[in-house]
Amino acid sequence: MNQKLELVGKSVGAALLIALGDFVLLKLGNPIGPVIFAFGLLGVCYMGQNLFTGKCGFLIEDKIKLLDLFAILAVNLLAGFFIGVIFSLIDTQVATAAAAKAASWEISMPFFIKSILCGVIMYIAVLTYRKGTPLGIIFGVPLFIFCGFQHCIANVITMGAAQTFSWSLIICVLGNFVGSLLMWLLSRNITIPEKK
Repeated sequence: MNQKLELVGKSVGAALLIALGDFVLLKLGNPIGPVIFAFGLLGVCYMGQNLFTGKCGFLIEDKIKLLDLFAILAVNLLAGFFIGVIFSLIDTQVATAAAAKAASWEISMPFFIKSILCGVIMYIAVLTYRKGTPLGIIFGVPLFIFCGFQHCIANVITMGAAQTFSWSLIICVLGNFVGSLLMWLLSRNITIPEKK
């Protein structure tokens, strides 16, 4: 029971940290917002919080149970949406920016590819942190935002701030998952047996 409560608590914590980054992104926009947004992922990594997009690329390596990963995702999404709603109540500028942003999302192949590419960057960002440097986060987070790549937890927070919902969220979740695992797969040491 304590492990489940810890999983939920750390998943809510991750959603809150990413929400703080999303708030400043919606409030300030480019070029300052994407840079400060990195604070969210830095907090997640340094505090050991449970963020779906930071975990799925390490699913096999860390022996994460699929049920636990799904629970992390569910809590991230629910908490993120709720926090976004709170943002909409305290800042009309954030709510307006969120509504405009959410209205631009659609279920399409380009959107899915942008979600995959965000997953790739997220995997590299967390991997570099694990290797002892925050530079992957500091540069990676602004990179995916400036490129218009899609992050499912940030997106659901924006939906909450806009007080709306888009089914593109499912595409984004799948894309982030695929991108992270794809980068994990490509980074494995592959040995080809020599011909005798």
